Amino acid sequence: MEIDTVLWSRWLTGLTLTFHVIFATIGVGVPLMIAIAEFVGIRKKDPHYILMAKRWTRGFIISVAVGVVTGTAIALQLALVWPNFMRLAGNVVALPLFMEVFAFFFEAIFLGIYLYTWNRFRNPYVHWLLTIPIVIGAGMSAFFITTVNGFMNQPEGFVMEAGHFVAVNPISAMLNTATPSKVFHVLTSAYLTGAALLAGIAAFTILRKGPSAYYKKSLTLMMSVVLFFSVLTVAAGDVSAKYLAEHQPEKLAAAEWHFETESGADLLLLGWMNAEQEIFGAIRIPKALSFLAFGDFNAEVTGLEEFPEDELPPLIVHYMFDFMAMIGFVLLAVSLLYFLFLFWKKRNPYNKWLLRGVALGAPLAFLGVELGWFYAEIGRQPWMIRGYMRVEEAATSSPNVRIMFFLFLLLYLVLGIICAVVLRRLFRHNPAEVELEKHLQSTEKEGPAS
Repeated sequence: MEIDTVLWSRWLTGLTLTFHVIFATIGVGVPLMIAIAEFVGIRKKDPHYILMAKRWTRGFIISVAVGVVTGTAIALQLALVWPNFMRLAGNVVALPLFMEVFAFFFEAIFLGIYLYTWNRFRNPYVHWLLTIPIVIGAGMSAFFITTVNGFMNQPEGFVMEAGHFVAVNPISAMLNTATPSKVFHVLTSAYLTGAALLAGIAAFTILRKGPSAYYKKSLTLMMSVVLFFSVLTVAAGDVSAKYLAEHQPEKLAAAEWHFETESGADLLLLGWMNAEQEIFGAIRIPKALSFLAFGDFNAEVTGLEEFPEDELPPLIVHYMFDFMAMIGFVLLAVSLLYFLFLFWKKRNPYNKWLLRGVALGAPLAFLGVELGWFYAEIGRQPWMIRGYMRVEEAATSSPNVRIMFFLFLLLYLVLGIICAVVLRRLFRHNPAEVELEKHLQSTEKEGPAS
């Protein structure tokens, strides 16, 4: 039986990215939360916030270890699963791929120093300053790898000659037109998700064990970050939509099931489509798509009719786009509601329904990130490099790709189970309150080093 190697290549890469993006998002988002917690703790001289930074760092280390494995798997698969892509574009994407590795090692060096220098400085701000290169390194890793995806969507910085990329300008290729909007969206959503994760853990713990000073402070601090980055993520989504309208109109049209080019185009929310491409149950917002795309209610929005049928993205991306956007607004609404309850004295911000909403926000935030990447990748179809190489041209022809799929699936199952078990044992038998007491005793006994 003949194996569809293109299909198995898609599945393998999709599997790897789905698993990796969880740890990549934690790797980018959580360092900033650690820096914020330690800074607040130093400013307020409050050991609760210092303990947050310590505990979050230990959990972060575990996620980094898993992220290294999955990141290595992606690099391996680029060469083995998409060899023709690397032959054509290897000399273009080599710089950002190398710089991403450099950024990781830069982050890892300072993370090691940070981890082993608690209470080693007379001035605690010196230790806090170590978080800055960690945050920068994590952000730069996201930046460099996102530029590769940006290049695949908006290839620039080369000349096509005899089927090869020549006269390559790697900086122009890296800083392509897609890069600003993509990096903005990736960073804000990662910071939002990191804060939502930690807020969700605090809310879940309060639901199980009742409110304590440590988790109440953790919840309020992280919900303030969720609120801030929810607003920025919505803004990033708007910037991305305007980029798509100008540079990838077929991708935006597919997301909105916009078939005919027209001025004053309606925005479609939800709904479903049958085999005859008839739309049912959708909510139409008059002229909103034109405004979303160009900031003008009467602007003309290009429809799918303008593109060859064999170059149209799968229309399933509509659901991904809608649910991604809805999750962003849900997180914004929950954070606003939390602070409304917090400052409105007649309301209890720790009631079980609000806490359940905050706890649910953690998996929703990760789902939003996953859907965003699904939309980014599937919405680029049928192109591997938009306009230059189709997916079937880039994929391997080796039937062994099917075996690789199951081997990597087994690897990710093992990694996921090990990660969950280690994190559970790391924190379950070491409650925050007990650790805080030990921390205060050791601090009084040792004192800061000179």
